[in-house]
Amino acid sequence: MSSQAARTAVREVRPLLSLDREEARRRARNLYRAWYKQLPHVVRQYDIPKSVEQCKAKLREEFMKHKDCEDVRVIDMLVIKGQMELKETVNIWKQKGHIMNYFKETWEPKPTDFLSKFLQGTP
Repeated sequence: MSSQAARTAVREVRPLLSLDREEARRRARNLYRAWYKQLPHVVRQYDIPKSVEQCKAKLREEFMKHKDCEDVRVIDMLVIKGQMELKETVNIWKQKGHIMNYFKETWEPKPTDFLSKFLQGTP
């Protein structure tokens, strides 16, 4: 019983796209470059109220969210999702609201204790 559990724990998983971390990083960089090149066209086609520089900063922010990811399979999955998003965006399969969701302000929870409510000015 325990030997079977040990065998399944040692089983190696198949890679999605990349065989090692360097290849996964190269794919992520290529995706970043593809998005970077398409941003001026996206801003013009979707007529969003943001400049190209603001979109480039948001692109960098989105990629930096996952900078500490070490697992090759997770990196590959993120790259696949990023490629799908890029294709949907370039082919105008999205609407302006979908693009603007990336620029949505962060939501802060309402205060629950008396002092926080008082300092914020809510009743």
